[in-house]
Amino acid sequence: MNATWILVAESARARIFAVSEIGKKLREITDLTHPESRQHARELSSDLPGRAFDSHGQGRHSMEQATDLKEQEAHSFAVEIARHLDRNRLDGQFDALVLIAPPKFLGRVRAELSKATREAVIGELHKNLVEADEKTLEQQVSALLS
Repeated sequence: MNATWILVAESARARIFAVSEIGKKLREITDLTHPESRQHARELSSDLPGRAFDSHGQGRHSMEQATDLKEQEAHSFAVEIARHLDRNRLDGQFDALVLIAPPKFLGRVRAELSKATREAVIGELHKNLVEADEKTLEQQVSALLS
């Protein structure tokens, strides 16, 4: 199949479009969501941080969480997206891939892709266009690849 897939993503939503030829009309094939990425950190954690005593003296303070829960959720979603893309490339669903996402999230997704899927990437755009309409996306992809 000579299809190009266009991933338009951010930390809570990913849309995947297919196009047979750049410049043609996009067809949305998948809309993935990750509601956990939209939640506040306090909603993601069921426990309050623990408390500790100072090593010297009578002071006592709360301990900070070791990792940012929102960052963990964004990473989990990037892994989910990358696995979805890897599976579909192996199934022959696309030959070429365009990635559109904010810079930090784009880096996360790219890092999780298999080597073969990374090699299928023909263009990247560092923008959050996940809410953009299809006409805007068509224009952005055409400008990127021309």
